[in-house]
Amino acid sequence: MTTTITPDQVERIVWNQHQDPFEVLGPHPIEQDGKPAWVVRAYQPSAEAVWVVFPEERVEYPMHPIHHNHFFECVIEIPELKNYQLRLKEGEHERVIYDPYGFRSPYLTDFDIHLFAEGNHHRIYEKLGAHLTEVNGIQGVYFAVWAPNARNVSVLGDFNFWDGRKHQMRRIGNGVWELFVPEVKVGDRYKYEIKNHEGHIYEKSDPYGFQQEPRPKTASIVTDLDTYTWHDDDWIEKRRHTEPLTHPISVYEVHLGSWLHASSAEPARLPDGTEEPVVIVSELKPGARFLTYRELAAKLIPYVKELGFTHIELLPIAEHPFDGSWGYQVIGHYACTSRYGTPQDFMYFVDQCHQNGIGVIVDWVPGHFPKDGHGLAFFDGTHLYEHADPRKGEHKEWGTLVFNYARNEVRNYLVANALFWFDKYHIDGIRVDAVASMLYLDYCREPGEWVTNQYGGRENIEAADFVRQMNHVIFSYFPGILSIAEESTSWPMVSWPTYVGGLGFNLKWNMGWMHDMLDYFHMDPWFRQFHQNNVTFSIWYNHSENFMLALSHDEVVHGKSPMIGKMPGDEWQKFANLRCLYSFMFAHPGKKTLFMSMEFGQWSEWNVWGDLEWHLLQYESHQKLKNFISVLNHLYRNEPALYDQDFAQEGFEWIDCSDNRHSVVSFIRRSKDSDEFVVTVCNFTPQPHSHYRVGVPEKGFYTELLNSDSREYGGSNMGNLGGKWTDDWSYHNRPYSLDLCLPPLGTLILKLDRKKTEAALKGNDYQES
Repeated sequence: MTTTITPDQVERIVWNQHQDPFEVLGPHPIEQDGKPAWVVRAYQPSAEAVWVVFPEERVEYPMHPIHHNHFFECVIEIPELKNYQLRLKEGEHERVIYDPYGFRSPYLTDFDIHLFAEGNHHRIYEKLGAHLTEVNGIQGVYFAVWAPNARNVSVLGDFNFWDGRKHQMRRIGNGVWELFVPEVKVGDRYKYEIKNHEGHIYEKSDPYGFQQEPRPKTASIVTDLDTYTWHDDDWIEKRRHTEPLTHPISVYEVHLGSWLHASSAEPARLPDGTEEPVVIVSELKPGARFLTYRELAAKLIPYVKELGFTHIELLPIAEHPFDGSWGYQVIGHYACTSRYGTPQDFMYFVDQCHQNGIGVIVDWVPGHFPKDGHGLAFFDGTHLYEHADPRKGEHKEWGTLVFNYARNEVRNYLVANALFWFDKYHIDGIRVDAVASMLYLDYCREPGEWVTNQYGGRENIEAADFVRQMNHVIFSYFPGILSIAEESTSWPMVSWPTYVGGLGFNLKWNMGWMHDMLDYFHMDPWFRQFHQNNVTFSIWYNHSENFMLALSHDEVVHGKSPMIGKMPGDEWQKFANLRCLYSFMFAHPGKKTLFMSMEFGQWSEWNVWGDLEWHLLQYESHQKLKNFISVLNHLYRNEPALYDQDFAQEGFEWIDCSDNRHSVVSFIRRSKDSDEFVVTVCNFTPQPHSHYRVGVPEKGFYTELLNSDSREYGGSNMGNLGGKWTDDWSYHNRPYSLDLCLPPLGTLILKLDRKKTEAALKGNDYQES
């Protein structure tokens, strides 16, 4: 028969060297003897014979090898070619498939490509990656990946026996490769086979993949994120109209894999009662397994609700290969980790949090990524996502690579990823990890190991621009959310809006306060009189940013000691110190974060491969500390003076910050929309004071809202019998004062009881102390 193609064209397909296989493969219109006809070509490297099949007409046409034993062609004299199939004879087996090169409908438009090239395609995750779709009435999956420097790209998967010759992709604008593969379904595993111009092959997970196999396997999994039915419309609508900074924010920071384990002999059960596969984890103690997202919803959410926290913060749950990274070395930025279940399982967890009045914050890691071969590193045979210069592109301390924020498509990948978690998983906030490492070119680098910016400075201008763009985008789409910076330097205006030149976060971790307070509480109380500045200094800069006070996971690992182990003295003093620290933290301006185990005083450092020391709750001291955290959270949430002016100067005033001789501080927190206020007095030594006078602005009875030394919490029960009346004795430049009993290592929070005071004044039975 007469061939319609040259040997060179066939060779380019056979050796996977064609950047648009559609030019050769699939159906092509021709004329035969002056009549319209079609030539159909197929490359099937495992087939001995191939037929073109029209299932509706029940007609088939044999194909013939052309220039190669596995390259087939046939000419069909018909005016119109509808969907056809290929019948393949492979040894003793036969199967029928749809020809992927028979579907030409584009999924990515020129406008998509344009937006992506300039870094402004906010929902690029709806275009790149693997997407269930229908073309010409046939269900399948559209694959698209950005690999501009690749010679060729193929889809590998269960559906083609991981043979990169069978589904060669075509290159379209801006280095994007695409292919629709019919009959691929949810649950199918896949990767991209990428060849550089030297012919080297790289097998990569999908950067935009929504699900990955449990480690140590590395394939992406086709999934549909639109199958879950949400029940949190009221929560989302209320959040959209809420200014979070004027509300209480008390965060319980959790690593899901080490909060609590289940027995590997205990099956994980779905809501309908059926069992799901159990993932056995060799790094855990023998016989243990991770809880699933759904099991965590049943156990973690009631626990957090009982403690009174407003939010759960999850250490990174994007897919990561190594448990010991705690999730901070991300491989699949668009895939929630399969350690605990499916994407729909995580959606269920978030949904249940919202239905129980709890927000969800996710740790987000845009600063670096690991060098694992199946990830972003050297993705298309070049330094695509990372800088080629190791002085800008590598974190030697962490053994990771740094994103190239100057490249539009890389910046787009990250900006869209931040938006993705709010869009698809309904999260309420992100805590952006290691912001300082992004902002400074010399971060953890010795002289000679870094390069300056174009102005000779050490600031990473491209990274700062990326952060501003990211924050601008997510707040434009989702008002009322949180974007929290873990930023440990004096970079200005981190939590200021982008339109005034800030980085656009609405909260910043106060690392200075954390270090000052832990240093202060670590020392013997007798020496604290010489370090009063540790307690008071944070107020000097408190209103320069919107701060969050955080006692996080980083403070209870790597030999730093658990929180209670940092406290000096005997066991009683350790617990008293801890209660004093927590109550001072909740009274101090700023939102709050506590890491799991701190609420009950775990004696061991956090171990990512173990669960928390829950057995300690059988002991009274640990149970009472947990109850104290619950009381503290509920007090905090019930007193607007403790939260609604965290970032306004009017919300805080010292009563006395200079009594270093006694290591005592006292201050007032004021509410925004009323004349309500609370008085806090902290005694940071074991020495009680039976007559300690504190000036107050108004006359009346001050109820003792909190006494951290109460017997209820494990204290010595020194206090003020529920409250004190003022004396008409001016003190601390205020017209009235309270004669208080300050308990050892204790914090008092008091509030003027206006009803009781008014009743007493009307009845002329006002009592002075």
